[in-house]
Amino acid sequence: MADEWWRGAAIYQVYLRSFADGNGDGIGDLAGLRAKLPYLAELGVDAIWLNPWYPSPMADGGYDVADYRAIEPAFGTLAEAEAYIAEAHALNIRTIIDIVPNHGSDQQDWFVQALQAEPGSPERERFIFRPGRGDRPPNDWQSIFAGPAWTQVPDGEWYLHLFAPEQPDFNWRNPEVIEEFHDILRFWLDRGVDGIRIDSAAVLFKDLDSVEESYTDHDEVHDVYRDWRRITDTYDGRFLVGEMWMPDQERFALYLRPDEMHTAFNFDFLSRPWDAEELKASIDLTLTTHLPIGAPPTWVLSNHDVTRPVTKYGRPDTSFSHQDRKHGMTTDLVLGERRARAAALLAMALPGAVYVYQGEELGLPEVEDLPDALLQDPIFARSNGADRGRDGCRVPLPWAGQEPPFGFGAGTPWLPQPADWKNLTVESQQADQNSMLALYRNGLQLRRHHLGDGSLTWLDSQPGVLTFRREHLTCITNLSTQPVELPSHEGLLITSSPLEAGKLPPDTTAWIS
Repeated sequence: MADEWWRGAAIYQVYLRSFADGNGDGIGDLAGLRAKLPYLAELGVDAIWLNPWYPSPMADGGYDVADYRAIEPAFGTLAEAEAYIAEAHALNIRTIIDIVPNHGSDQQDWFVQALQAEPGSPERERFIFRPGRGDRPPNDWQSIFAGPAWTQVPDGEWYLHLFAPEQPDFNWRNPEVIEEFHDILRFWLDRGVDGIRIDSAAVLFKDLDSVEESYTDHDEVHDVYRDWRRITDTYDGRFLVGEMWMPDQERFALYLRPDEMHTAFNFDFLSRPWDAEELKASIDLTLTTHLPIGAPPTWVLSNHDVTRPVTKYGRPDTSFSHQDRKHGMTTDLVLGERRARAAALLAMALPGAVYVYQGEELGLPEVEDLPDALLQDPIFARSNGADRGRDGCRVPLPWAGQEPPFGFGAGTPWLPQPADWKNLTVESQQADQNSMLALYRNGLQLRRHHLGDGSLTWLDSQPGVLTFRREHLTCITNLSTQPVELPSHEGLLITSSPLEAGKLPPDTTAWIS
Protein backbone atom coordinates (compact mmCIF):
# COMPACT_ATOMS: atom_id res chain seq x y z
CA MET A 1 0.00 0.00 0.00
CA ALA A 2 1.24 3.51 -0.79
CA ASP A 3 2.17 5.75 2.12
CA GLU A 4 -1.17 7.15 3.33
CA TRP A 5 0.43 9.59 5.75
CA TRP A 6 -2.46 12.06 5.46
CA ARG A 7 -4.93 9.74 7.17
CA GLY A 8 -3.83 10.77 10.66
CA ALA A 9 -1.67 13.81 9.99
CA ALA A 10 -1.47 17.11 11.86
CA ILE A 11 -1.50 19.77 9.14
CA TYR A 12 -0.60 23.43 9.73
CA GLN A 13 -2.18 26.07 7.51
CA VAL A 14 0.11 28.91 6.43
CA TYR A 15 -1.46 32.11 5.11
CA LEU A 16 1.83 33.25 3.61
CA ARG A 17 1.19 37.02 3.59
CA SER A 18 0.78 36.94 7.36
CA PHE A 19 3.18 34.24 8.56
CA ALA A 20 6.68 35.77 8.53
CA ASP A 21 8.31 38.52 6.44
CA GLY A 22 11.86 37.70 5.37
CA ASN A 23 12.70 40.79 3.31
CA GLY A 24 11.17 43.59 5.40
CA ASP A 25 8.49 44.79 2.99
CA GLY A 26 5.63 44.10 5.42
CA ILE A 27 4.37 41.04 3.51
CA GLY A 28 5.01 37.47 4.59
CA ASP A 29 7.04 35.44 2.11
CA LEU A 30 8.88 32.20 1.41
CA ALA A 31 12.07 33.52 2.99
CA GLY A 32 10.16 34.10 6.21
CA LEU A 33 8.54 30.67 6.06
CA ARG A 34 11.86 28.93 5.41
CA ALA A 35 13.40 30.66 8.42
CA LYS A 36 10.54 29.46 10.64
CA LEU A 37 10.52 25.81 9.55
CA PRO A 38 12.32 24.73 12.76
CA TYR A 39 9.47 26.31 14.76
CA LEU A 40 6.92 24.22 12.86
CA ALA A 41 9.00 21.06 13.24
CA GLU A 42 9.18 21.68 17.01
CA LEU A 43 5.44 22.31 17.10
CA GLY A 44 4.95 18.77 15.86
CA VAL A 45 3.17 19.14 12.52
CA ASP A 46 3.40 16.62 9.70
CA ALA A 47 2.57 18.94 6.80
CA ILE A 48 2.03 22.56 5.82
CA TRP A 49 -0.91 23.67 3.72
CA LEU A 50 -0.15 26.93 1.93
CA ASN A 51 -2.88 29.26 0.70
CA PRO A 52 -2.32 30.29 -2.95
CA TRP A 53 1.25 31.43 -3.54
CA TYR A 54 0.84 32.26 -7.22
CA PRO A 55 1.14 35.66 -8.98
CA SER A 56 -2.04 37.55 -8.16
CA PRO A 57 -3.42 41.10 -8.12
CA MET A 58 -4.71 40.13 -4.63
CA ALA A 59 -8.32 41.10 -5.30
CA ASP A 60 -9.21 38.16 -3.05
CA GLY A 61 -6.09 37.44 -1.02
CA GLY A 62 -4.44 35.39 -3.76
CA TYR A 63 -7.50 33.35 -4.76
CA ASP A 64 -7.52 35.38 -7.98
CA VAL A 65 -4.68 33.51 -9.69
CA ALA A 66 -2.93 35.13 -12.65
CA ASP A 67 -0.43 32.32 -13.34
CA TYR A 68 -0.78 28.81 -11.90
CA ARG A 69 2.83 27.83 -12.70
CA ALA A 70 4.73 30.61 -10.96
CA ILE A 71 5.16 32.26 -7.54
CA GLU A 72 3.86 35.70 -6.55
CA PRO A 73 6.94 37.98 -6.69
CA ALA A 74 6.10 39.46 -3.26
CA PHE A 75 6.43 35.91 -1.87
CA GLY A 76 9.59 34.90 -3.75
CA THR A 77 10.53 32.82 -6.78
CA LEU A 78 9.84 29.35 -8.12
CA ALA A 79 13.41 28.39 -7.17
CA GLU A 80 12.69 29.51 -3.58
CA ALA A 81 9.48 27.45 -3.56
CA GLU A 82 11.41 24.38 -4.67
CA ALA A 83 14.05 25.04 -2.00
CA TYR A 84 11.34 25.40 0.63
CA ILE A 85 9.74 22.05 -0.38
CA ALA A 86 13.12 20.33 -0.07
CA GLU A 87 13.96 21.97 3.27
CA ALA A 88 10.57 21.03 4.68
CA HIS A 89 11.02 17.45 3.50
CA ALA A 90 14.37 17.35 5.29
CA LEU A 91 12.44 18.10 8.51
CA ASN A 92 9.83 15.43 7.67
CA ILE A 93 7.27 18.14 6.86
CA ARG A 94 5.23 17.68 3.70
CA THR A 95 3.69 20.43 1.58
CA ILE A 96 0.10 20.89 0.44
CA ILE A 97 -0.68 23.67 -2.03
CA ASP A 98 -3.96 25.33 -2.94
CA ILE A 99 -5.32 24.95 -6.47
CA VAL A 100 -8.26 27.15 -7.48
CA PRO A 101 -10.18 25.47 -10.32
CA ASN A 102 -13.43 27.44 -10.34
CA HIS A 103 -12.00 30.80 -11.36
CA GLY A 104 -8.85 32.64 -12.32
CA SER A 105 -7.86 36.31 -12.31
CA ASP A 106 -9.04 38.98 -14.71
CA GLN A 107 -5.31 39.66 -15.22
CA GLN A 108 -4.61 36.08 -16.35
CA ASP A 109 -3.44 35.77 -19.98
CA TRP A 110 -6.45 33.64 -20.94
CA PHE A 111 -8.91 36.26 -19.73
CA VAL A 112 -7.01 39.14 -21.32
CA GLN A 113 -7.18 37.21 -24.59
CA ALA A 114 -10.89 36.57 -24.07
CA LEU A 115 -11.61 40.28 -23.70
CA GLN A 116 -9.71 41.01 -26.90
CA ALA A 117 -11.54 38.26 -28.82
CA GLU A 118 -15.00 38.27 -30.37
CA PRO A 119 -18.14 36.84 -28.76
CA GLY A 120 -18.34 33.13 -29.45
CA SER A 121 -14.58 32.83 -29.99
CA PRO A 122 -12.50 29.92 -28.60
CA GLU A 123 -10.86 32.38 -26.20
CA ARG A 124 -14.20 33.27 -24.67
CA GLU A 125 -15.28 29.65 -24.50
CA ARG A 126 -12.67 29.12 -21.78
CA PHE A 127 -14.90 31.22 -19.51
CA ILE A 128 -18.66 31.72 -19.17
CA PHE A 129 -19.66 34.63 -21.41
CA ARG A 130 -23.29 35.18 -22.32
CA PRO A 131 -25.43 37.89 -23.96
CA GLY A 132 -27.61 39.84 -21.58
CA ARG A 133 -31.35 40.34 -21.40
CA GLY A 134 -31.43 43.78 -22.95
CA ASP A 135 -29.47 45.93 -20.51
CA ARG A 136 -29.78 43.29 -17.78
CA PRO A 137 -27.43 40.39 -17.03
CA PRO A 138 -28.16 36.88 -18.36
CA ASN A 139 -29.84 35.91 -15.09
CA ASP A 140 -30.28 37.26 -11.58
CA TRP A 141 -27.61 35.20 -9.82
CA GLN A 142 -25.85 36.88 -6.93
CA SER A 143 -22.16 36.59 -6.09
CA ILE A 144 -21.10 34.63 -3.00
CA PHE A 145 -19.28 37.88 -2.12
CA ALA A 146 -22.54 39.90 -2.45
CA GLY A 147 -23.67 41.91 -5.46
CA PRO A 148 -24.36 40.61 -8.98
CA ALA A 149 -22.55 37.50 -10.24
CA TRP A 150 -22.23 39.00 -13.74
CA THR A 151 -20.07 41.82 -15.13
CA GLN A 152 -20.56 43.38 -18.56
CA VAL A 153 -17.67 43.92 -21.00
CA PRO A 154 -17.50 46.75 -23.59
CA ASP A 155 -18.96 44.71 -26.47
CA GLY A 156 -22.11 44.04 -24.42
CA GLU A 157 -21.53 40.43 -23.34
CA TRP A 158 -21.43 39.47 -19.68
CA TYR A 159 -19.12 37.06 -17.86
CA LEU A 160 -19.93 35.02 -14.76
CA HIS A 161 -18.01 35.31 -11.48
CA LEU A 162 -19.39 33.49 -8.46
CA PHE A 163 -16.98 35.51 -6.33
CA ALA A 164 -15.47 38.94 -7.15
CA PRO A 165 -15.61 40.51 -10.65
CA GLU A 166 -11.81 40.11 -10.73
CA GLN A 167 -12.34 36.31 -10.55
CA PRO A 168 -13.95 35.13 -13.81
CA ASP A 169 -15.28 31.57 -13.69
CA PHE A 170 -13.80 28.95 -16.00
CA ASN A 171 -16.01 26.92 -18.34
CA TRP A 172 -15.51 23.35 -17.13
CA ARG A 173 -17.46 21.97 -20.08
CA ASN A 174 -14.53 23.04 -22.28
CA PRO A 175 -11.92 20.26 -22.77
CA GLU A 176 -9.17 22.90 -22.95
CA VAL A 177 -9.87 23.91 -19.34
CA ILE A 178 -9.84 20.29 -18.22
CA GLU A 179 -6.45 19.65 -19.86
CA GLU A 180 -4.98 22.89 -18.53
CA PHE A 181 -5.64 21.86 -14.96
CA HIS A 182 -4.29 18.35 -15.55
CA ASP A 183 -1.05 19.99 -16.65
CA ILE A 184 -1.05 22.32 -13.61
CA LEU A 185 -1.43 19.33 -11.29
CA ARG A 186 1.51 17.55 -12.89
CA PHE A 187 3.61 20.73 -12.82
CA TRP A 188 3.44 20.91 -9.02
CA LEU A 189 3.45 17.19 -8.28
CA ASP A 190 6.64 16.95 -10.37
CA ARG A 191 8.17 19.56 -8.05
CA GLY A 192 7.58 17.47 -4.95
CA VAL A 193 4.31 18.85 -3.65
CA ASP A 194 2.68 16.18 -1.46
CA GLY A 195 -0.96 17.26 -1.51
CA ILE A 196 -3.47 19.43 -3.36
CA ARG A 197 -6.15 21.39 -1.55
CA ILE A 198 -9.01 22.03 -3.99
CA ASP A 199 -10.69 25.39 -3.46
CA SER A 200 -14.48 25.68 -3.86
CA ALA A 201 -14.45 22.15 -5.21
CA ALA A 202 -18.20 21.65 -5.63
CA VAL A 203 -19.09 24.71 -7.74
CA LEU A 204 -17.38 24.12 -11.10
CA PHE A 205 -20.50 23.38 -13.17
CA LYS A 206 -23.39 25.79 -13.64
CA ASP A 207 -26.92 25.41 -14.98
CA LEU A 208 -27.49 28.91 -16.28
CA ASP A 209 -31.02 28.14 -17.44
CA SER A 210 -32.18 27.37 -13.92
CA VAL A 211 -34.54 29.92 -12.40
CA GLU A 212 -32.73 29.54 -9.09
CA GLU A 213 -28.97 29.72 -8.61
CA SER A 214 -27.70 26.30 -9.65
CA TYR A 215 -23.96 25.86 -9.37
CA THR A 216 -23.26 23.63 -6.37
CA ASP A 217 -22.71 19.89 -6.54
CA HIS A 218 -23.64 19.03 -10.13
CA ASP A 219 -22.93 15.39 -10.92
CA GLU A 220 -20.49 16.32 -13.70
CA VAL A 221 -17.98 17.54 -11.12
CA HIS A 222 -17.17 13.98 -10.06
CA ASP A 223 -15.63 13.19 -13.45
CA VAL A 224 -13.18 16.05 -12.87
CA TYR A 225 -11.96 14.63 -9.58
CA ARG A 226 -11.80 11.06 -10.87
CA ASP A 227 -9.33 12.38 -13.45
CA TRP A 228 -7.42 14.29 -10.79
CA ARG A 229 -7.27 11.16 -8.61
CA ARG A 230 -5.87 9.10 -11.50
CA ILE A 231 -3.13 11.69 -12.01
CA THR A 232 -2.35 11.98 -8.30
CA ASP A 233 -2.16 8.21 -7.89
CA THR A 234 0.68 8.02 -10.41
CA TYR A 235 2.85 9.68 -7.75
CA ASP A 236 3.73 8.03 -4.42
CA GLY A 237 2.29 9.39 -1.19
CA ARG A 238 0.25 12.26 -2.69
CA PHE A 239 -3.33 13.18 -1.86
CA LEU A 240 -6.29 15.47 -2.62
CA VAL A 241 -8.29 17.37 0.00
CA GLY A 242 -11.48 19.13 -1.04
CA GLU A 243 -13.13 22.30 0.23
CA MET A 244 -16.89 21.81 -0.03
CA TRP A 245 -19.35 23.76 2.13
CA MET A 246 -22.23 21.29 1.80
CA PRO A 247 -24.90 20.46 4.39
CA ASP A 248 -26.00 17.20 2.71
CA GLN A 249 -23.60 14.61 4.10
CA GLU A 250 -24.73 11.90 1.69
CA ARG A 251 -23.82 14.12 -1.25
CA PHE A 252 -20.63 15.19 0.54
CA ALA A 253 -19.57 11.55 0.88
CA LEU A 254 -19.72 11.08 -2.90
CA TYR A 255 -16.59 13.22 -3.23
CA LEU A 256 -14.74 10.78 -0.97
CA ARG A 257 -15.39 7.62 -2.91
CA PRO A 258 -12.23 5.53 -3.44
CA ASP A 259 -11.68 6.88 -6.94
CA GLU A 260 -12.14 10.58 -6.08
CA MET A 261 -10.70 12.75 -3.28
CA HIS A 262 -8.73 11.23 -0.44
CA THR A 263 -10.10 13.65 2.19
CA ALA A 264 -12.21 16.79 2.60
CA PHE A 265 -12.53 19.57 5.14
CA ASN A 266 -15.11 18.99 7.86
CA PHE A 267 -16.89 22.33 8.16
CA ASP A 268 -19.82 20.89 10.08
CA PHE A 269 -17.60 20.44 13.15
CA LEU A 270 -16.13 23.94 12.78
CA SER A 271 -19.57 25.53 12.56
CA ARG A 272 -21.15 23.87 15.62
CA PRO A 273 -21.67 25.78 18.89
CA TRP A 274 -19.88 24.91 22.14
CA ASP A 275 -22.47 22.36 23.23
CA ALA A 276 -21.98 18.69 24.08
CA GLU A 277 -25.00 17.37 22.16
CA GLU A 278 -24.17 19.47 19.09
CA LEU A 279 -20.53 18.41 19.02
CA LYS A 280 -21.32 14.75 19.61
CA ALA A 281 -23.87 14.87 16.80
CA SER A 282 -21.26 16.38 14.49
CA ILE A 283 -18.64 13.78 15.46
CA ASP A 284 -21.10 10.94 14.90
CA LEU A 285 -22.25 12.40 11.59
CA THR A 286 -18.65 12.77 10.45
CA LEU A 287 -17.67 9.24 11.41
CA THR A 288 -20.75 7.65 9.84
CA THR A 289 -20.08 9.62 6.64
CA HIS A 290 -16.38 8.75 6.37
CA LEU A 291 -15.69 5.35 7.88
CA PRO A 292 -17.98 3.21 5.66
CA ILE A 293 -16.17 4.47 2.54
CA GLY A 294 -12.70 4.23 4.08
CA ALA A 295 -12.02 7.97 4.02
CA PRO A 296 -10.28 9.52 7.04
CA PRO A 297 -12.20 12.33 8.77
CA THR A 298 -10.66 15.77 9.22
CA TRP A 299 -11.14 18.11 12.17
CA VAL A 300 -10.87 21.87 11.75
CA LEU A 301 -11.45 24.64 14.31
CA SER A 302 -10.43 27.61 12.18
CA ASN A 303 -8.98 28.78 8.88
CA HIS A 304 -8.41 31.96 6.87
CA ASP A 305 -12.16 32.38 6.21
CA VAL A 306 -13.70 32.12 9.69
CA THR A 307 -13.71 33.82 13.07
CA ARG A 308 -10.83 32.73 15.30
CA PRO A 309 -11.81 30.21 18.02
CA VAL A 310 -10.81 32.34 21.02
CA THR A 311 -13.27 34.98 19.84
CA LYS A 312 -15.99 32.63 18.56
CA TYR A 313 -16.11 30.58 21.76
CA GLY A 314 -16.25 33.72 23.90
CA ARG A 315 -19.50 34.93 22.37
CA PRO A 316 -23.05 34.22 23.52
CA ASP A 317 -23.66 32.34 20.27
CA THR A 318 -20.62 30.12 19.73
CA SER A 319 -21.58 28.75 16.31
CA PHE A 320 -20.24 30.13 13.03
CA SER A 321 -21.98 31.05 9.79
CA HIS A 322 -20.61 32.91 6.77
CA GLN A 323 -23.98 34.62 6.46
CA ASP A 324 -23.86 35.93 10.01
CA ARG A 325 -20.41 37.11 11.03
CA LYS A 326 -20.99 38.27 14.55
CA HIS A 327 -18.66 41.24 14.54
CA GLY A 328 -19.28 43.77 17.26
CA MET A 329 -20.83 41.30 19.68
CA THR A 330 -19.78 41.14 23.31
CA THR A 331 -16.87 38.74 23.65
CA ASP A 332 -15.45 37.20 26.83
CA LEU A 333 -11.91 36.39 25.69
CA VAL A 334 -10.99 34.66 28.95
CA LEU A 335 -13.90 32.24 28.52
CA GLY A 336 -13.16 32.01 24.81
CA GLU A 337 -9.55 31.02 25.44
CA ARG A 338 -10.56 28.40 28.00
CA ARG A 339 -13.02 26.84 25.57
CA ALA A 340 -10.59 27.09 22.65
CA ARG A 341 -7.99 25.18 24.68
CA ALA A 342 -10.54 22.46 25.46
CA ALA A 343 -11.69 22.34 21.83
CA ALA A 344 -8.10 21.96 20.64
CA LEU A 345 -7.47 18.84 22.71
CA LEU A 346 -10.88 17.46 21.73
CA ALA A 347 -10.11 17.91 18.03
CA MET A 348 -6.62 16.42 18.37
CA ALA A 349 -8.05 13.32 20.08
CA LEU A 350 -10.55 12.50 17.34
CA PRO A 351 -9.71 9.87 14.70
CA GLY A 352 -8.36 11.19 11.41
CA ALA A 353 -6.38 14.29 10.44
CA VAL A 354 -6.38 17.60 12.31
CA TYR A 355 -5.77 21.04 10.79
CA VAL A 356 -4.27 23.97 12.73
CA TYR A 357 -4.54 27.49 11.30
CA GLN A 358 -1.52 29.69 11.93
CA GLY A 359 -1.90 31.65 15.18
CA GLU A 360 -4.43 29.18 16.55
CA GLU A 361 -1.56 27.69 18.56
CA LEU A 362 -0.90 31.15 20.04
CA GLY A 363 -4.50 31.76 21.05
CA LEU A 364 -4.80 34.81 18.81
CA PRO A 365 -8.24 36.47 18.88
CA GLU A 366 -10.06 37.92 15.90
CA VAL A 367 -8.97 41.53 15.29
CA GLU A 368 -12.29 43.35 15.00
CA ASP A 369 -11.21 46.99 15.10
CA LEU A 370 -9.13 47.21 11.93
CA PRO A 371 -9.63 50.63 10.28
CA ASP A 372 -12.06 50.49 7.37
CA ALA A 373 -9.46 52.02 5.06
CA LEU A 374 -7.12 49.07 5.61
CA LEU A 375 -9.64 46.28 5.00
CA GLN A 376 -8.78 44.31 1.87
CA ASP A 377 -11.34 41.51 1.80
CA PRO A 378 -13.70 42.16 -1.16
CA ILE A 379 -16.62 41.02 1.01
CA PHE A 380 -16.40 44.31 2.93
CA ALA A 381 -16.77 46.54 -0.13
CA ARG A 382 -19.25 44.36 -1.98
CA SER A 383 -21.54 44.18 1.05
CA ASN A 384 -21.30 47.97 1.49
CA GLY A 385 -19.73 47.41 4.89
CA ALA A 386 -22.49 45.17 6.23
CA ASP A 387 -19.97 42.30 6.50
CA ARG A 388 -16.50 43.34 7.66
CA GLY A 389 -15.06 40.29 5.99
CA ARG A 390 -12.18 38.01 6.88
CA ASP A 391 -9.22 40.33 7.42
CA GLY A 392 -9.58 40.01 11.19
CA CYS A 393 -8.31 36.42 11.15
CA ARG A 394 -5.50 37.25 8.70
CA VAL A 395 -3.48 39.74 10.76
CA PRO A 396 0.30 39.00 10.68
CA LEU A 397 1.64 36.75 13.43
CA PRO A 398 3.46 38.08 16.49
CA TRP A 399 6.83 36.37 16.95
CA ALA A 400 8.78 38.40 19.52
CA GLY A 401 9.22 41.76 21.20
CA GLN A 402 7.10 44.21 23.13
CA GLU A 403 5.60 46.25 20.30
CA PRO A 404 4.51 45.85 16.68
CA PRO A 405 5.62 44.42 14.31
CA PHE A 406 6.51 41.81 16.98
CA GLY A 407 9.29 40.22 14.94
CA PHE A 408 7.08 39.62 11.91
CA GLY A 409 9.63 41.47 9.80
CA ALA A 410 11.57 44.71 9.58
CA GLY A 411 8.84 46.65 7.78
CA THR A 412 5.33 47.77 8.67
CA PRO A 413 2.96 44.77 8.35
CA TRP A 414 0.29 44.90 5.66
CA LEU A 415 -2.35 44.75 8.42
CA PRO A 416 -1.67 46.28 11.86
CA GLN A 417 -1.25 44.04 14.91
CA PRO A 418 -2.90 44.93 18.24
CA ALA A 419 -0.49 46.30 20.84
CA ASP A 420 -1.67 43.78 23.44
CA TRP A 421 -0.39 40.93 21.30
CA LYS A 422 2.91 41.42 23.14
CA ASN A 423 1.54 38.82 25.59
CA LEU A 424 0.77 36.37 22.77
CA THR A 425 4.10 36.27 20.89
CA VAL A 426 5.89 33.00 20.30
CA GLU A 427 8.75 34.38 22.40
CA SER A 428 6.53 35.19 25.39
CA GLN A 429 4.87 31.76 25.27
CA GLN A 430 8.00 29.65 24.69
CA ALA A 431 9.00 29.32 28.34
CA ASP A 432 5.47 29.23 29.79
CA GLN A 433 4.33 25.63 30.22
CA ASN A 434 0.76 26.88 30.77
CA SER A 435 0.64 28.81 27.48
CA MET A 436 -1.54 27.98 24.50
CA LEU A 437 1.64 27.25 22.53
CA ALA A 438 2.75 24.71 25.13
CA LEU A 439 -0.69 23.08 25.03
CA TYR A 440 -0.49 22.67 21.26
CA ARG A 441 3.09 21.40 21.32
CA ASN A 442 2.39 18.89 24.05
CA GLY A 443 -0.93 17.84 22.53
CA LEU A 444 0.50 17.37 19.04
CA GLN A 445 3.48 15.39 20.35
CA LEU A 446 1.22 13.07 22.35
CA ARG A 447 -1.11 12.79 19.39
CA ARG A 448 1.75 11.74 17.11
CA HIS A 449 2.59 8.84 19.41
CA HIS A 450 -0.88 7.75 20.55
CA LEU A 451 -3.57 8.99 18.12
CA GLY A 452 -4.25 9.84 14.48
CA ASP A 453 -6.15 7.51 12.17
CA GLY A 454 -8.59 4.94 13.57
CA SER A 455 -11.95 4.92 15.33
CA LEU A 456 -13.41 5.72 18.73
CA THR A 457 -15.76 4.20 21.28
CA TRP A 458 -18.15 6.44 23.20
CA LEU A 459 -18.24 5.86 26.95
CA ASP A 460 -21.13 6.66 29.28
CA SER A 461 -20.95 10.12 30.78
CA GLN A 462 -23.26 12.62 32.42
CA PRO A 463 -25.09 15.32 30.44
CA GLY A 464 -22.80 18.00 29.06
CA VAL A 465 -19.74 15.73 29.06
CA LEU A 466 -18.16 13.95 26.08
CA THR A 467 -16.11 10.84 26.86
CA PHE A 468 -14.61 8.47 24.31
CA ARG A 469 -11.92 5.85 24.19
CA ARG A 470 -9.18 5.65 21.58
CA GLU A 471 -6.79 2.72 21.41
CA HIS A 472 -4.27 4.21 23.82
CA LEU A 473 -6.16 6.83 25.82
CA THR A 474 -9.51 8.23 26.91
CA CYS A 475 -10.57 11.82 26.14
CA ILE A 476 -13.05 13.66 28.40
CA THR A 477 -14.40 17.13 27.57
CA ASN A 478 -16.56 18.86 30.16
CA LEU A 479 -18.96 21.29 28.47
CA SER A 480 -21.27 21.43 31.52
CA THR A 481 -21.32 24.13 34.19
CA GLN A 482 -20.07 21.93 37.04
CA PRO A 483 -16.80 20.05 37.75
CA VAL A 484 -16.98 16.30 37.06
CA GLU A 485 -15.13 13.26 38.33
CA LEU A 486 -12.63 11.67 35.97
CA PRO A 487 -13.14 8.01 35.11
CA SER A 488 -10.81 5.52 36.77
CA HIS A 489 -7.38 5.89 35.19
CA GLU A 490 -3.69 5.11 35.58
CA GLY A 491 -2.22 8.39 34.36
CA LEU A 492 -3.19 11.95 33.49
CA LEU A 493 -1.55 12.70 30.14
CA ILE A 494 -2.64 16.29 29.54
CA THR A 495 -5.38 18.76 30.48
CA SER A 496 -6.42 21.96 28.75
CA SER A 497 -6.84 23.67 32.16
CA PRO A 498 -5.76 22.49 35.64
CA LEU A 499 -7.91 20.07 37.59
CA GLU A 500 -9.75 21.51 40.59
CA ALA A 501 -9.70 19.32 43.70
CA GLY A 502 -9.08 16.34 41.43
CA LYS A 503 -12.11 17.08 39.26
CA LEU A 504 -12.36 18.20 35.64
CA PRO A 505 -13.68 21.79 35.68
CA PRO A 506 -16.11 23.24 33.13
CA ASP A 507 -14.82 23.97 29.62
CA THR A 508 -11.87 21.64 30.03
CA THR A 509 -10.55 18.56 28.22
CA ALA A 510 -8.35 15.84 29.71
CA TRP A 511 -6.57 12.84 28.19
CA ILE A 512 -6.10 9.93 30.56
CA SER A 513 -4.50 6.51 30.22
